[in-house]
Amino acid sequence: MLDIQSIMAIVVVAAAMVLFITEKLRVDVIALCVLLALILLGLLEPDQALFGFANQATATIVAMFVLSAGLERTGLVEWLARRLDNLAGKTEPRLIIVICLTIAFLSAFMINTAAVAVFIPIAIVLAKARKISASRVLMPLSFASQFGGVCTLIGTSTNILVNSIAVDKGMKAFTFFEFAPLGLAMTAVGITYLLFARWLLPKRKGGEQQVDRYHLSDYLAELQVTKKSSLIGTTWMKSKLKQSEKVNLIKFIRNDKATTKPPKTKIREGDILLLHGNMNKLISMQDKYKLRLHAKAKMDDKKISSDEIKLVEVLIPPRSRLIDSTLQTFEFFRRFGCIVFAVQRRGKVIRDRVAEILLKDGDTLLLEADKEVVSRLLKSRDLIVTNELTELYVRKDKAIVALLLFFTVITLTVLNIIPILVAALIGAVGMVLGRCLTIEEAYEAIDWKVIVLLGGILPLGLAMEQSGAALWLANTVLNPFLNLGPLAMLAVLYIITAILTETMSNNAAAIILAPIGMSVATTLNVDPRPFLVAITFAASTSFATPIGYQTNTMIYSPGGYRFTDYTRVGTPLNLIFWGLSVFLIPLLWPF
Repeated sequence: MLDIQSIMAIVVVAAAMVLFITEKLRVDVIALCVLLALILLGLLEPDQALFGFANQATATIVAMFVLSAGLERTGLVEWLARRLDNLAGKTEPRLIIVICLTIAFLSAFMINTAAVAVFIPIAIVLAKARKISASRVLMPLSFASQFGGVCTLIGTSTNILVNSIAVDKGMKAFTFFEFAPLGLAMTAVGITYLLFARWLLPKRKGGEQQVDRYHLSDYLAELQVTKKSSLIGTTWMKSKLKQSEKVNLIKFIRNDKATTKPPKTKIREGDILLLHGNMNKLISMQDKYKLRLHAKAKMDDKKISSDEIKLVEVLIPPRSRLIDSTLQTFEFFRRFGCIVFAVQRRGKVIRDRVAEILLKDGDTLLLEADKEVVSRLLKSRDLIVTNELTELYVRKDKAIVALLLFFTVITLTVLNIIPILVAALIGAVGMVLGRCLTIEEAYEAIDWKVIVLLGGILPLGLAMEQSGAALWLANTVLNPFLNLGPLAMLAVLYIITAILTETMSNNAAAIILAPIGMSVATTLNVDPRPFLVAITFAASTSFATPIGYQTNTMIYSPGGYRFTDYTRVGTPLNLIFWGLSVFLIPLLWPF
């Protein structure tokens, strides 16, 4: 029979899941609300409120963010990425294999979002050179980063998290390569699937113009200055048009040549102004300022670009300072000095009032920038330039130091000389002391949203156990499957975790289901290890939606994907991994 505390714990779990799935609030805000509710309802003592922040998993994940940033900042990841051109050959299958194997290897030892951030522009450039659509390689890139993440204990934050939950309950810790047999099997099967199921991958128009992809041509107009125009004799900077109409001057053409300083050039009869803005305003301006629509205007990338000016697409990655900010509040123009034409979010193009849009991770922006600005964009940690090869400000002279620290962490953990937390902290502190990173860069490398999520949600698992809610859920909700034995229960836990992960944070799904899995093991009187492995793998591999995993979100707009592309390609892969796990887990971790 459920007591009042169990009921309250289940209500908090249900409320948290609804908030995670509907995305009404940020995940870290939801986590803090959950933590507050647990304390106010008396499900946790005040001294237990910091359980999540003081947990070794949280500290280990912080250290891994810093360690990964050190490998990236010293140029090791970029060096490896740039060597792919020769290995990738000329064919699409070979390119997919090389990209998948490389990103899977890297993701086994570092935070995969950092590796994918470096590889997105590399993959796009490699595909373009072979006249292959980016949509054919970016989805395999994201999926393979998840394959690699399940091969080692430090491959994903979920692995570290579930290991910590197991240790807290008195279980033996997972070893560094304990997940490797199943992880490598999944990697081999996953890459094979992507090769043989290439016909499922979308084939967007490979050479599609940016102007076309962002439907920008409706917001651009070439207007010619007539002899009666009030603009004659003034410059763009001083004109009433600039001050009152809120349109942007993209190009100033005189005698079929673009001027070098368009805003400061005095306007003459016959000059052509390429303007960007609301179409109704562009139309009304023709009569107001005596301008004539240039008949030969054909809008494309070349029309907007020139030797000095380029159209650039940038991606907002996780941990960018632009997230939950607007271009206006971030002072984007002051920082970078470029024009933002449009924003693309999960296939939807936004062109009006772009300066006032609250930006999200995974958004892409279409910009017009000169060479100097492009260089600044390439060095910014807040943006990823997707159509240019990255030029990170790297400390190549510290690459050996970073590599030695990385191997030290791996060796200490594999040989079980010290706990993984201590090894990771040695690596993180070493990156700063060895000047691979500045202390400011170390702080910037940490995804504080993930840390606050863990700090707020980990106590929920504790409350579920202490209140008896986890045991009740295991015995009551899952009762029909309990009678079928541990193998059936393993299959059910895996599929429930996989479904939850597609719709909410993978870490939150693991935290909610890990106590239930352990309660199931207690009820069945079997080893909980196989259930925890199933939950870990299901939470770390999400393919069927663009929101189930951060790397899926990152490649959504650069690849020109639609939601259904993930469902079509990812759902069969999720089912294959489910069957593979149900078959192999009991062999590798007997009940």
